[in-house]
Amino acid sequence: QVQLVESGGGLVQAGGSLRLSCASSVSIFSTYAMGWYRQAPGKQRELVARVTRGGVTTYADSVKDRFTISRDNVKNTVYLQMNSLKPEDTATYYCAKEDVGMVYWGEGTLVTVSS
Repeated sequence: QVQLVESGGGLVQAGGSLRLSCASSVSIFSTYAMGWYRQAPGKQRELVARVTRGGVTTYADSVKDRFTISRDNVKNTVYLQMNSLKPEDTATYYCAKEDVGMVYWGEGTLVTVSS
């Protein structure tokens, strides 16, 4: 029923920017929260950014002031604007749709930041 499709990943140089998109097959208007997570090789998946139904945002300390999460309820799409990218941002980025009792995941989009 729920399908999340990420796009926008790619190869960029340090200091560059990327805009990730997550398109949901269902409405996200009443979703408890939408978030972006990332996983680098050999590391655990970690929270990058999250926005609740009420508009409360949460960011990992490592991306504060550089990344911005936003939501378009008409297009059922969540975005992650990533600026001032660093090599340590290299990872596969996953979109998550969080509802009470369940979490849905996209398949991920790869972001590679070269130095």
